[in-house]
Amino acid sequence: MTRPMLEIIDLSKSFPVRNAFGHISGTVKAVNHVSFSVERGRVYGLAGESGSGKSTIARMIMGLSKPDSGTILLDGQAVTAGRSLRAAKAQMVFQNPGSSLNPRRTVGQSIAVPLAARSLPRSRRDHRIAELLEMVQLPASFAQRYPHELSGGQKQRVAIARALAAEPKLLVLDEPTSALDVSVQARVIDLLVDLGRQLDLTFLFISHDLSLMRNFAETVGVLYLGEIVETGPTANVFDDPQHDYTQLLIASVPVISAEEEAMRPFIPLIDGEIPTAEKLIALRASNGKETNEVEKS
Repeated sequence: MTRPMLEIIDLSKSFPVRNAFGHISGTVKAVNHVSFSVERGRVYGLAGESGSGKSTIARMIMGLSKPDSGTILLDGQAVTAGRSLRAAKAQMVFQNPGSSLNPRRTVGQSIAVPLAARSLPRSRRDHRIAELLEMVQLPASFAQRYPHELSGGQKQRVAIARALAAEPKLLVLDEPTSALDVSVQARVIDLLVDLGRQLDLTFLFISHDLSLMRNFAETVGVLYLGEIVETGPTANVFDDPQHDYTQLLIASVPVISAEEEAMRPFIPLIDGEIPTAEKLIALRASNGKETNEVEKS
């Protein structure tokens, strides 16, 4: 039996909450016992609002943040085996290409960094850079440009090319289109679909945009306050959402036609937003107190 490319097993991560004086007043669980897996060559979508824990999971996969507990396996091996394991098998495309590219480096110099890390001879780097730019539908001449000379969509294509330079098996896409115009978003998603087929890539697609999620991901996990509340094939989750939060998310997606309106779950929308860390701690403390009082009575 073939193992999944990515396995997340009972993963948890907490952060301290500080008061106005800088003292720690408690902790909040950004990720709370999360488990899921991504099959080879597939696209797994991790959906949820800002603050639900999506980016924290991505950072732990890439080794940028250490989990409190749980296991992360890439191609059957624990990421704790070392940085070189992560770099060889997984790369990340960040939300804002403007800040993820070094403004002092040309496009070619940025793409050359992972090539040098893989010990590609200097004599072959220019040719490989041109190949990678062609993969993301940019001309080879862009290698001489600086990030400030590019549009947002072009910057994100360069970020994708840089990630591909390491020849990864898994691409972690953390809101890769949220900073782009709608028309550009569609073209970037089409590019990722083509690259996935050509290079047999596995994707973890992290986004709050359910419209993109529906068209790109094959399996969806819905994250709410650090926990997976619903998961399954994309069509099943969107056509017959079981969890109240999933229903609310789908009902909140803007529609432009009567057909799309008919597909949305009809539920009363609630006012409010995801609670802050401080409010969540207070709420849990209050619930715990009420539970104790009930038990005493």
